Amino acid sequence: MSRDFGAGEFWYLILAVRWTVLLSLVAFLGGAILGLAIAVMRAGTIAPLRWVTAGFIQLFQGTPVLMQLFLVYYGITVVFGLRLDPWPAVTLAFTCYAAAFLGEIWRGCIQSIPAGQWDAARALGLGWGVTMAKIVLPQALRISIPATVGFLVQLVKGTSVAAIIGFVELTRAGQLIVNVTFQPMTVYPIIALLYFAICWPLSLLSRRLEKRLDTGRQTALAGM
Repeated sequence: MSRDFGAGEFWYLILAVRWTVLLSLVAFLGGAILGLAIAVMRAGTIAPLRWVTAGFIQLFQGTPVLMQLFLVYYGITVVFGLRLDPWPAVTLAFTCYAAAFLGEIWRGCIQSIPAGQWDAARALGLGWGVTMAKIVLPQALRISIPATVGFLVQLVKGTSVAAIIGFVELTRAGQLIVNVTFQPMTVYPIIALLYFAICWPLSLLSRRLEKRLDTGRQTALAGM
């Protein structure tokens, strides 16, 4: 028996937004911590660490996130005999996914710092770790802000595939409502607008930060 789409169904979608936002934030923060470590190892001088982190990045960038979800959710059960609930499964999968992309973004920013700054640090007797922490990383992370925020927008939209393993975020909530209302042309446009409401401010923030960084670079060059 079907029912009409009403205030209760709309409120159910609104409540589901919190799970989309929470999953995005947890995956982004976890991915940022792991991704920073990956970026530093990729830019380091220890060859085995560079190879391992490069393989990690290739694995998670070169495969669909949907397949990664399946491998985490079902693979851990098959290999280790551990049954994961949807929440830890999607959190682990999206954290690794975010780490691979953020690690590569930040690695590129680290390597964009002029070699002369490394030479100057060595001339001052600073070690690799101090140079990275005090000189290179602050500049690299500042450069990476627009790309990082842009990836966060993609991550928010990408969480919709978590519905495939039954995690009830915004897209899955919409599927459940469609199953009882049979009104997909009402439900899915609302879902699209809710995603837009989340992502649009982040896109504006990314553009604003990019313009601010460009202005800062031009001002610095003019003062030279």
